[in-house]
Amino acid sequence: MLSRRSFLGVAGAAAGAGMLSWREAGRVLGAPAASRPGGNRQFHVCLMGPDPALLKIVREAGVSTVWVTGFFYGYWPTPVEELILEWKKVEGAGMSCGVINLALGHPGDSLGAKSGKLPLTPPKHWKPGMTMDRHPFAGTSLHAPATDENVAAINKLREAGARQVFLDDDFRLARSPGTIGGCFCDEHRERFLKRTGYSDQQWDEVVQALKGRELTAGLREWVEFTCDDLSGCFRAQREAGGEKLSVGNMVMYMGAEKAGIRLADYANVPLRVGELSFDDGSFGSVKGKTNELFSALFHRRFVRPELAYSESTAFPADRLSARNMAAKLAVSTIADVRNTMFMSGLTPFPVQHWKTLGPAMKRQKELHETVAGHVARGPFKHYWGEAGRYVGDDNPFSLFLAAGVPFEVCDALPAAGWVFLGDADARALGERRRGDGKQATAIVRPSAKASGEGVRAIGESMEAVFALKRELTPQLVDVPVVMEEKPVVCAWYPSAKAVLLWNLSEREETFTIRIGERQRQVTVGGLETELVANVG
Repeated sequence: MLSRRSFLGVAGAAAGAGMLSWREAGRVLGAPAASRPGGNRQFHVCLMGPDPALLKIVREAGVSTVWVTGFFYGYWPTPVEELILEWKKVEGAGMSCGVINLALGHPGDSLGAKSGKLPLTPPKHWKPGMTMDRHPFAGTSLHAPATDENVAAINKLREAGARQVFLDDDFRLARSPGTIGGCFCDEHRERFLKRTGYSDQQWDEVVQALKGRELTAGLREWVEFTCDDLSGCFRAQREAGGEKLSVGNMVMYMGAEKAGIRLADYANVPLRVGELSFDDGSFGSVKGKTNELFSALFHRRFVRPELAYSESTAFPADRLSARNMAAKLAVSTIADVRNTMFMSGLTPFPVQHWKTLGPAMKRQKELHETVAGHVARGPFKHYWGEAGRYVGDDNPFSLFLAAGVPFEVCDALPAAGWVFLGDADARALGERRRGDGKQATAIVRPSAKASGEGVRAIGESMEAVFALKRELTPQLVDVPVVMEEKPVVCAWYPSAKAVLLWNLSEREETFTIRIGERQRQVTVGGLETELVANVG
């Protein structure tokens, strides 16, 4: 089927237009957004069959690129000749056009594609995947001839004039976030045993380690084997694109090696950072918002800001309110993700959403201009380590981001401050603690069952986080701290002498920022973002 974050986009059928040849299309797709003038922040949308009126609305709201459907796990939902007409229609409305490919498929119907128009599974000559327990599944597995057919599709799009393609986030080898992926069919098993020289008994040990999430040498071999498969498939498609067609990858929420996504392999290509909260129920909680921000910050470790895209998704299309969709824009501003990608399944957002989104897009673009290129700093440390990436459950200790204390992202265990660890990284601490005494205090959940010098367990609740903040505030004399115990993200950019406050409450709040002996009060609307200048 089509992933909910992918086939979001078929720009409308080109009614009444004459058929163009591929060669005549030539330049229909514009240059990647990162190379265009007009500021740091760009806005994109995937639309299913937009009419001219909708294209005009999104353009006036600030959208510069519309993304349309391409090749979907063995099928062309729209023939390339008709795609060219869709591209021209988008370009005629004053926007560039990109293409979304769904390379492998999805294990289920997450788009509501039940009309029968679109097949839900790849064609029969594509083999299904196999779980550890030997149950077949469709999508998110890689067998021949999937790579060859995807390469052929890229060649076809390049010849048609496409300039930019994104592989949907179902281009992964795990069925869902938190799952250790890979296909356990006989073919993959034999290839793995040949590569490693493992015996049948060692294979059984690898499977047991996978089920128990134990980061053994065998489990590591399996994850690297899976990553090599997926990276090889991506590399082949990127090479097919050549210099004329940019190929990017979208990664799911907390997507990493256990899903076959070796993030370092995508450092120099467009990368869409993973998000998870697609409706008001999930995004409405403080934890939903901080998880979203945590994932974006984690993925930004691996990609330059101008190549970073958001996954600003609502699914079903009307289940995330315009207000919450506008609030999501703050995630990209704080994480310095330069491209916002709106998606909503087979159905576009309610058209009324754009009345809210347009002003919010303009506001976030203005805020982003001030902090773009600057690095957030602070005593609270954001870290998602190797254990989290290989065997973790994708449930980060993220509520510290709502404490009103500045934070920074680390790519290794920090030497000072307070680092908040998910359970897998907390359990791996014992073998990584340094002997020189220079190490941050590790804040872990009791569920991690981690202990030792420099380790402190607290519950992941706002009450526990605020109690910790209360205790630490006397030590935080050189950084701006929000004094109230209200959920707010406080991102501090010392080189810009600025603080961004993202109010995570739905009502307006007034916050007191203290740095040293000085205090400033700032009022921030519900779910809104304010910049405080001249801080420091």
